Amino acid sequence: VQLVESGGGLVQAGGSVRLSCAASGFIFDDHVIGWFRQAPGKRREGVVCITGSDGRTHDEDLVKGRFTISSDIAKNTVTLQINSLKPEDTAVYYCAVGIFVDGTCWYENWGQGTQVTVSS
Repeated sequence: VQLVESGGGLVQAGGSVRLSCAASGFIFDDHVIGWFRQAPGKRREGVVCITGSDGRTHDEDLVKGRFTISSDIAKNTVTLQINSLKPEDTAVYYCAVGIFVDGTCWYENWGQGTQVTVSS
């Protein structure tokens, strides 16, 4: 199993960033892919989870209009678009693969992360 995140960088507040998670080594549409972030000195927090087979989203606590997740089964890729970036969005963003059981996404493998830094 391999997950490779890309697309991070330095972005001005108010701008947008598009993060990608390229997945390999497992059957994409039998699993879920989730995005997480961890800001300096803070605990890792979940952003959103998406089912590979049908694109349904779960665990959307942080998705409040600024985050859009999408999946491309043909490319085994999940994309997270973040708009109207704020300095507090600065974090390392990780994707993870897992399964959806009893209404919850459970994760098994993680990528190395991509840094997003938002300047004010």
